[in-house]
Amino acid sequence: MIDALAATPHVTRREDYREPDWLVPEITLDFELDPAATRVRATLSVTRNGNHDRPLRLDGDGLTPLSVKADGTDAVYEMDGPALVVALPGDDHIIETEVEIAPERNTQLMGLYASGGNLCTQCEAEGFRRITFFPDRPDVLSKYRVKMTADKARFPVLLANGDPVAQGDAADGKHWAEWHDPFPKPCYLFALVAGDLAANTATFTTLSGRAVKLGIWVRTADLPKTDHALHALKLSMAWDEKVYGREYDLDVFNIVAVDDFNFGAMENKGLNIFNSRYILADPDTATDYDYDAVAAVVAHEYFHNWSGNRVTCRDWFQLSLKEGFTVYRDQGFSADQGSEAVKRIEDVRGLRAAQFPEDSGPLAHPVRPDEYVEISNFYTATIYNKGAEVIRMMATILGPQKFRAATDLYFQRFDGTAATCEDFVACMEEAGGTDLTQFRRWYSQAGTPRVTATLEHEAGDGRAHLKLRQSVPPTPGQPDKAPMVLPLRIKLFGSQTATPVGEEQLVLLSDGDAQLSFEGVTERPVLSINRGFSAPVIVDTNRSAADLAFLSAHDDDPFARYEAMQQLMLDTLVAAVTQGRADHGPVIEAVANTLADPALDKAFVAEAVLLPSDSFIGDQLPVVDPEAIFQKREALRRDLGKALEQQWRAAYDAAKVNRFEYSPAGKGARRLRTVSLGYINASGAPDGADLAFAQFEGADNMTDRQGGLTSLVNSASDKRIAALDIFYNRYADNALVLDKWFQTQALATREDTAEAVEALALHRDFTLANPNRARALVGAFAVNQRAFHSGDGRGYRFVADQLIALDKLNPQTAAKLVPPLGRWKRFDAARAAKMRAELERILATPGLSKDMTEQVSKSLEG
Repeated sequence: MIDALAATPHVTRREDYREPDWLVPEITLDFELDPAATRVRATLSVTRNGNHDRPLRLDGDGLTPLSVKADGTDAVYEMDGPALVVALPGDDHIIETEVEIAPERNTQLMGLYASGGNLCTQCEAEGFRRITFFPDRPDVLSKYRVKMTADKARFPVLLANGDPVAQGDAADGKHWAEWHDPFPKPCYLFALVAGDLAANTATFTTLSGRAVKLGIWVRTADLPKTDHALHALKLSMAWDEKVYGREYDLDVFNIVAVDDFNFGAMENKGLNIFNSRYILADPDTATDYDYDAVAAVVAHEYFHNWSGNRVTCRDWFQLSLKEGFTVYRDQGFSADQGSEAVKRIEDVRGLRAAQFPEDSGPLAHPVRPDEYVEISNFYTATIYNKGAEVIRMMATILGPQKFRAATDLYFQRFDGTAATCEDFVACMEEAGGTDLTQFRRWYSQAGTPRVTATLEHEAGDGRAHLKLRQSVPPTPGQPDKAPMVLPLRIKLFGSQTATPVGEEQLVLLSDGDAQLSFEGVTERPVLSINRGFSAPVIVDTNRSAADLAFLSAHDDDPFARYEAMQQLMLDTLVAAVTQGRADHGPVIEAVANTLADPALDKAFVAEAVLLPSDSFIGDQLPVVDPEAIFQKREALRRDLGKALEQQWRAAYDAAKVNRFEYSPAGKGARRLRTVSLGYINASGAPDGADLAFAQFEGADNMTDRQGGLTSLVNSASDKRIAALDIFYNRYADNALVLDKWFQTQALATREDTAEAVEALALHRDFTLANPNRARALVGAFAVNQRAFHSGDGRGYRFVADQLIALDKLNPQTAAKLVPPLGRWKRFDAARAAKMRAELERILATPGLSKDMTEQVSKSLEG
């Protein structure tokens, strides 16, 4: 019988935080690198922190000490589970440890591991303890000196954090290199890379005139695909100087791309390590989305040099301090590189697709969580994307000048330290002269607030009254919620003249209810609310379909104009699902007006005319009916395609670009062309498949090629198989493009998609060992609402089988794929029972990781 206490996972709680007992001002690491057996010798300068007699406790994971010395002599130590404990007299000591690790057997891709013949590291959040014994927590900041010795032929390039100090040859065909990082950092920012790599290099001159050597390291064959990333890096460095006054501080900044990576990228000081997906790009292999993502992720990781590295987190509960702030910063960078309106639409769509469901499900948690079992499970849309919206709201409340003063104060006050979310908000208060006491609830309360807005007009008196009411729904562990501070940008328009009724107002809704009055309103007003998506909330209004159509044509805020169209479509689709039928006329007319408006750029038009996704429609319903949603959405797509076929064809032809150019205009044209192609095919036009195949075959870029392929994959045309075969044969040796091949099929809305995905899991090119490939097939299929939720439950069984197998290789990646199964309570009883049964089967698997145990247990409880 298993002891109940022993089986209960350890819970880490924010309220239990205590400063580290011992600090490590300096550490020297000496690596004898070998994929099968790497020796790691660590020398730690340790200092007792405070007046106590507690021993030195060094975290480890899978390590066995070969040697432990204190001040030059063998130390008496004990192992407390995976941790090494040494009792020490006095306050200052030199601790030396030696361990041996096997990078080539590290399938978790945490710590030091092998990828594509190279050796690299990933230490956030708790991977450093898999390399050597150390107090593995973010509030222990150390200066690092690192020496690496390796076979010169096999690993000719040796990189680490900081700046290079020395290098040379050693015996037996080996060589060595030494690097030094003068800036104290937590161990999660440690990095090294050893491999056969080539660099695309450049020099960036900082604001103060310092020359920084930039290098993007990849396989030699991939060098031509790194120009875009290098250009994005230089733009990021200049942007951060201009917008935030942040200058780079080392002499070298390196990025390395690897194929096997759990995250998108990692901001290790001076040596960023990237998933190759977010570095490699050329027109033949990368879509416009890929190009945008490369630039955004390069910027995000570079911006971490200040918001994350120079000022880091006191503990992992403060993760959004660095991630939410840095996402906000990279969103601003991306908006400045192209269309601010389109970028905002893309960001909000992503928030609604990932974070809103998270906030309404069993895994809901605050931006600053209160407890965790496995911290890797909290690298979530709430921490990152909702966290960014919290920063955005503070910037809105303070205004640009005060917000910049507040960030300057934050960086100046906490440079070189480990800070908290509270420290950041306090700087906002101090520099902004604003009381943010109630606003802090955004950090402590989970759930998406809901605002009800009711506008009434007294025509005879020329007055309008706006009633606002907010509520925050209960979430696991938080049944009762207090009102939040909601910055709502509001404007009224005359329904006849389309002229604004006064200026836009910023309303801070802080009570449960509020009422605003407007004078001099002679014609019936139409409400534009939450303009620019000024608060991450759900808004219900008493606007009619005619009002929404009016705003979709006349609102002067681009996001609000897009939002009105989306709400019109959403209301129509929800009515169709719940009532069996709905009038498509208003949507068709509004889309026609948008297509015909010459003042709108193609990128905005493409976003505005897209129907809401199946999953977002489902989020509006008390019980999700996947097949009904799909059929009603397809019916509206078909009617839009048929009624406006000539306009779609005109838009398709007008958006043709003779030669690929990565630019806002080029991206917009390709986006509208693909959207138009989709509607032409939805109409049932007899030449639709031929048009898609011609685009697929004739494209000079991946955006157009994949756009044609996607239309074909979702069709019944015989050209579907031909296109998939052509695509596969062309790109069989390119792992990143082959991911697209798997993903496109996993996202297909055909009735046989589940069967096709099962077959793809047996394909010779499919492997769970590579996170990108696992996400491309299993992850994509799990968010394909129609296919995953097929009534027979085969989709649930397939995903559960894959997660059980993946957990044995890479628990972190497996755990991140649990949420689609975890939303079982949102579906009908039959589907819910099948989903719950698969979760229970996963939980009963012997040897299940704590990553998976936490995610699945919470999903079952929720």
